[in-house]
Amino acid sequence: MRILVVEDEKPLADAIVRGLRREGMAVDVAYDGESGQEKASITRYDVLVLDRDLPGMSGDELCSRLVSSGELTRVLMLTASGAVEDRVAGLSLGADDYLAKPFAFAELIARVRALGRRATPAQPPLLTALELALDSARRTVHRGDGEVELTRKEFGVLEVLLSAGGAVVSSEELLERVWDENADPFTTTVRVTMMTLRKKLGEPSIIETVVGSGYRVPSASRAEHARD
Repeated sequence: MRILVVEDEKPLADAIVRGLRREGMAVDVAYDGESGQEKASITRYDVLVLDRDLPGMSGDELCSRLVSSGELTRVLMLTASGAVEDRVAGLSLGADDYLAKPFAFAELIARVRALGRRATPAQPPLLTALELALDSARRTVHRGDGEVELTRKEFGVLEVLLSAGGAVVSSEELLERVWDENADPFTTTVRVTMMTLRKKLGEPSIIETVVGSGYRVPSASRAEHARD
């Protein structure tokens, strides 16, 4: 899941970013509305965590612009006020959810994950292919009867591949969806992560390399058709 946090209180913004990254999400940050709009216009985010009370371009304005542009990003609005009229106002601008400060971080995580599941196309909590099963809610992966221990990035790569339903995913897309804007596109990060992921998943290899295009995990239905 790719997240953008737009919050002008830098310590709070950085704390949110660290916490979301610990949950295995790829997170970018902007400390004002203008920077947030610029990032959102370049990268497709699954969820925008947006402070309503930004200086300059307010969170209200940024939310309205995002909604009017037709972007499918889900918006979680943060505000210092928990009054009903403020929640109604934020939701009427097109925000998908609303969270008053101060908030419990566990609740923020739960709401971000819920919004991520509502992204288009919606993803089921359990992703499967062949003998592989990935539970995005519990953050677990099983191959057959055995559990496979993965790092956050390995889990993210496998989640993107399984979400593709057998389609090819390029290295560039993996870098964009699993890492963040600080990732160097000219490194071997994706290739190295793919090597360790394949090793942990065991033999026979489930992840295919499509030369010149990227990687894929064949869907169960495709594999069955091939056997027929």
